Amino acid sequence: MRGVVLAGGLGTRLHPLTKVTNKHLLPVYDRPMIYYPLETLVEAGVDDVLLVTGGNKAGDFLQLLGNGKELGLKRLSYTYQQGEGGIADALALAEDFADGSPIAVILGDNVIEKSIAGPVARFREQGRGAKILIKEVHDPQRFGVPTLDGSRVTRIDEKPARPASPYAVTGIYMYDATVFDIIRTLTPSRRGELEITDVNNAYIARNELTWEVLDGWWTDAGTFESLHAASNLVAAMRAARKAAANQR
Repeated sequence: MRGVVLAGGLGTRLHPLTKVTNKHLLPVYDRPMIYYPLETLVEAGVDDVLLVTGGNKAGDFLQLLGNGKELGLKRLSYTYQQGEGGIADALALAEDFADGSPIAVILGDNVIEKSIAGPVARFREQGRGAKILIKEVHDPQRFGVPTLDGSRVTRIDEKPARPASPYAVTGIYMYDATVFDIIRTLTPSRRGELEITDVNNAYIARNELTWEVLDGWWTDAGTFESLHAASNLVAAMRAARKAAANQR
């Protein structure tokens, strides 16, 4: 399985910070934001990764990350997204990199507490279709929200005014190679973007999407409030792990 980290866009919700750097290079506690999704993939055994970036500071990723060896990557590739065409538009740039392999996709501003090795392994066993990770949140209207019917997701609504469940679709997805065929069928939303929610709904229509609740805490870091929360969560996690190590 190969990995894709989506770190494009202009980060307008974090202006003026993002007038001088890419959002995903901002610090989350003690390291740049982009380290967290890359480390998440490496820890799950995905060490061949494509980084999709954009904006005026894309070259800074190469300066920071190089070939990715310091983070445990076997190979780190780069590509560039023009403008803000949406998450699915950015993912489309990974088709040649994927080369028919299944992919684990994570948004570049996602920070999580625990491993996704289990879900990744179970998706490998699934063998086809897609898997999403969801998490209960206090503000699901900010995200894609799944409608659940027992063990099935029947649909996902993007930023609904009246959420059908308290769950958010996190920015962690797993897809088989047909994801790129699906993206080619999409039309832009009212925002003028190709939406990842439409990709997931296409898999639902084919009865090929599974889901799991993400273990541990999760946050994005795309607003001032969530960026601050992410730093606090990471700081508390580091402190707890240090205290546990000292007690051994």
